[in-house]
Amino acid sequence: MSFLTLEGVSKYYGDFGALIDMDLSVERGEFISLLGPSGCGKTTTLQAIAGLIPVTRGRMTLDGRDITRLPVNQRGLGIVFQSYALFPHMTVAENVSFGLEMRKMPKHARDTQIAEMLKLVHLDAHAHRYPRELSGGQRQRVAIARALVIAPPVLLLDEPLSNLDAKLREEMQFELRRIQRKVGTTTIMVTHDQAEALSISDRVVVMEAGRATQIDAPYRLYEHPKTEFISGFVGKTNLLPGCVSRSAAGTSVTLAQGQCIAVDGGDFADGANVTVCLRPEKLFFTEEARGTLAGRVEERFFLGSQWLYRISSPLGELEVSCANDGSAPVAEQADIHLAWADDVARLVATKP
Repeated sequence: MSFLTLEGVSKYYGDFGALIDMDLSVERGEFISLLGPSGCGKTTTLQAIAGLIPVTRGRMTLDGRDITRLPVNQRGLGIVFQSYALFPHMTVAENVSFGLEMRKMPKHARDTQIAEMLKLVHLDAHAHRYPRELSGGQRQRVAIARALVIAPPVLLLDEPLSNLDAKLREEMQFELRRIQRKVGTTTIMVTHDQAEALSISDRVVVMEAGRATQIDAPYRLYEHPKTEFISGFVGKTNLLPGCVSRSAAGTSVTLAQGQCIAVDGGDFADGANVTVCLRPEKLFFTEEARGTLAGRVEERFFLGSQWLYRISSPLGELEVSCANDGSAPVAEQADIHLAWADDVARLVATKP
């Protein structure tokens, strides 16, 4: 049996389903991210697990115990809010100590655990500072330490990095994962940042309109999206309409202008209308040859580690991403040819 399970969990406000039939099984020590745009139900899911909102229907169990109707204070979960919610009049050590004091832990044992936790989050030298005297990243680590010091069975993180600047946010992603692995606490994080979810999660739950649309390992989620929404939301992609053709020689898709490409047809029937997903980094510039796609560079953008090109082509506008290897970029308005490997195109059902 999984450590934490959600079975058919739903939350309705009148006729509006904020969360609809969520099924999720989380293993002990796993790091799960709930990913999706605003209003997709990810925060509602987190709040339901925490006990902050009652669910309309469904069942939740934690380590074999039914927690569906338990109040938040009886679930014993650790929660880190988007705003961190630190006590401004308390020092770092006092903030971390708060949960232990509520559990009536003796002072000697409490002090030992606080010291160990502050060392874990690299704040042992700041124990007597106040939150106002800390950087954003340091305040975030105080919030994590305060949540973890009570040894919760599950740590819940609600957009924990959203208040940080871009560079610090990237650093704290890996710091957060380091801390989680060190402690081994089962963790569920809400985020709308695709890179954040893909880089530090064991599995990602992509949500849309209150439902989980795909639950998968980051690599499989990126390489094998199940819907147009997922392919476009999780990273950049080029979406091309086509029609499946099956024969003894294999499966192909006929695109606009009659171009035919070999694909893994999956479960799609002959003649099915599909959408072909091509990631920008899978396309590359090449010499003119049979099977290549002619185009023109309309715009280019320098992103440091890579160049992003917008290409006009018979298939429509395409994005192409190339690693910055130090060579001169392709000029704007240049006529070019594109190609890609047969096994990189992914098929998803076309939206009705």
